[in-house]
Amino acid sequence: MPAQTRPAPRDRRRRLLAAAAALPMLAGALVACGYGSQRASDGPAAVVPPANAKKLSADQVRIGYFPNLTHATALVGLREGFFQRELGGTRIKPYTFDAGPAEIEALNAGSIDIGWIGPSPAINGYTKSGGTDLRIISGSASGGVKLVVDPKKIKTVDDVKGKKIATPQLGNTQDVALLHWIASKGWKVDPQSGKGDVSVVRTDNRITPDAFRNGSVDGAWVPEPTASKLVAEGGKVLLDESALWPGGKFVITNVIVSQKFLAKHPDVVEAVLRGSVRTNAWIGANSARAEADANAALKELTQKALPADVIDPAWRSLRMLDDPLAATARSEALHAASAGLLASPRLDGIYDLTLLNKVLREEGGPTVDAAGLGAQ
Repeated sequence: MPAQTRPAPRDRRRRLLAAAAALPMLAGALVACGYGSQRASDGPAAVVPPANAKKLSADQVRIGYFPNLTHATALVGLREGFFQRELGGTRIKPYTFDAGPAEIEALNAGSIDIGWIGPSPAINGYTKSGGTDLRIISGSASGGVKLVVDPKKIKTVDDVKGKKIATPQLGNTQDVALLHWIASKGWKVDPQSGKGDVSVVRTDNRITPDAFRNGSVDGAWVPEPTASKLVAEGGKVLLDESALWPGGKFVITNVIVSQKFLAKHPDVVEAVLRGSVRTNAWIGANSARAEADANAALKELTQKALPADVIDPAWRSLRMLDDPLAATARSEALHAASAGLLASPRLDGIYDLTLLNKVLREEGGPTVDAAGLGAQ
């Protein structure tokens, strides 16, 4: 896909996204997937469909994602044209976000239709709406989260006690994981203030490397590529979160859809899912080119590509997949509840994997399971 420019923002959209960015954090809520700030912005210009291509039931589909490696399915699929080929004459309008709350707000407001997002904001958005606004319709990525520490200060797991460990944001996916791990060690931390046997310091991923470099934090429980950035600064991986999950798999990115859009345009949703499945298969077969694609897309969106010593290890630690790993999302929600960050979650119906499984069967692959949380 050729390089694209960002369109001039519309006044109404600017007001909406500004409002989303200004949403206060709610006590006891999971608030973000932990990549950057609350800023949201228009992404590249709408992709131009092939001439004379037949439209599906919608003129366009608005897709949200983050300029982040854990959203590589969207980055690579858009760049290589997988989604547009499946959508025919239906136009893609992409939007980029830096954190989950803004993307959830945009989905709820009808400003985007489908989005790539982490499990915590998806769970929070579903719970807060009483199960009326979104569905998780596919997986996208697993892995890519590590506890990286200053090896001069922390040499063993037990040395983490008494130290300052950063997470991206209060109640985000990595924050919940760290709090749960701390509890498993028998240590005590107040989940809201972060004070206790370990000082949990909520720090924007964009400034965590600087905080690590100047000694403001002793380590960080963070996703890629931030983890590899810390290693490039002299950090050491003390723990890969995948080691804590059965089979080494846990959800880091899912695909969500507005329930209204799903009901009105199932053919469009199916086309996007087919593009996602084919993108993931292509990434698995063309890892080097896919990595280069993802980095080129990041440069286009953020004006800065990742250096080789960061993107190479970060890319190797991620696994693109179609399975939403529903059982691990349930566990993450229960971890948040046990940490005091979320009321007992009611996740019945959060998944609708009907169209994904249809696509997977057509592609000759195994179907996936909603772990008892599928829509009826």
